[in-house]
Amino acid sequence: MTENLSNKETHKEATKEAKQAVESVTDSVTESITESVENTDICLGKTAQKALVSSFVDIKVPFYDVDSMRIVWHGHYVKYLEDARCQLLDKIGYDYQAMEDSGYLWPIVDMRLKYIASAKFSSKIRVYAFLVEYETRMKIAYEIYDIASGKVLNKAHTVQVAVDLNTEEMLYESPSVFVDLIKATLATEVK
Repeated sequence: MTENLSNKETHKEATKEAKQAVESVTDSVTESITESVENTDICLGKTAQKALVSSFVDIKVPFYDVDSMRIVWHGHYVKYLEDARCQLLDKIGYDYQAMEDSGYLWPIVDMRLKYIASAKFSSKIRVYAFLVEYETRMKIAYEIYDIASGKVLNKAHTVQVAVDLNTEEMLYESPSVFVDLIKATLATEVK
C-alpha cells in the first residue's frame, strides 16, 4: 500500500513538472511570436506616404485559403483586401450599413492586384488599406506584407463610386456625408 501511495505521489509530481514545462514552452513561443511581429521592419511604399487615412488588419493564413501547393489561392487576396477596407471604413465611421443609411451604395468599379510573392499556410500577413482619393470616388490602395520577413506579397487598389440608392444613378462627386467624415477623420489624425 505504501508503494502504491509513493507511485501516486511520484506520478503527481511528474505530471505537475510536465505541465510546468509545457506552460514554460508555450509562454516562450508566444513571447517569441509577439516579439517577431512587433520587431518586424515593414518598409511601406510610396503609397503610404500619399495616404490620407490608413488602417491595417493582421491575418493568420488559414488552411482553407491555400491550394495544393500550400500557398494562398489568388482569389482569396480579394477577401483580405475587403477585411482591410472594412477596417478603414470603420475608422472613418462610414461602414457599409452607414453608406446605405445615408442613401448611397458604393460598388467597386475597378480592382487591380499585382502578385509579387505568395503567402503560405499559417503565415501571418498584414494588409494595409490607404485611402488615396475621396472627392469624386473612393480609391483605396493596398499593400500586403508577410509579417515575419517584412516582404511585400501583393499590391492592389480598388475604386468605388457613389450610387444614389433611390435613383440608382452614379454620382460624379462623392456625397457630402462621406466628404465630411473624411475631413473630420483627417482633422482628428493631425492633432
